[in-house]
Amino acid sequence: MKRKIDPTLLELWTGILAYGVVFEIVLLLFSRKPSYSIGLWIGVLLAVAGAFHMWWSLNRGLDLPEKEAVKNLSAQNIIRYLILVIVVGALIYTDFANPIFTFCGYMGMKASAYLNPLIHRLISKS
Repeated sequence: MKRKIDPTLLELWTGILAYGVVFEIVLLLFSRKPSYSIGLWIGVLLAVAGAFHMWWSLNRGLDLPEKEAVKNLSAQNIIRYLILVIVVGALIYTDFANPIFTFCGYMGMKASAYLNPLIHRLISKS
């Protein structure tokens, strides 16, 4: 059985990755520190994983009765943000990557959601 990726999720992922590429280009114009780029791409990967988790939890939660759905979706939201806090917290205590740029990369999910109508038009034309 071959499963097809949800078109909205694919558009969200496309927007997140495009955001990451544009942010990386701007970042390289101003700084060549590898920790900035590593942090950015950790954030982008977290955003991609977070978008998948959000899609998965919404699909599962909408099949539940209203009270259970609210509890379930709230718990899944807390899990998503807890993972972000743990990763950023770990980056604060190590010098592996910049935690601020990790958060900026994660914000690609927000930017992609706002730009989704434009991304949808661009993808549907091709």
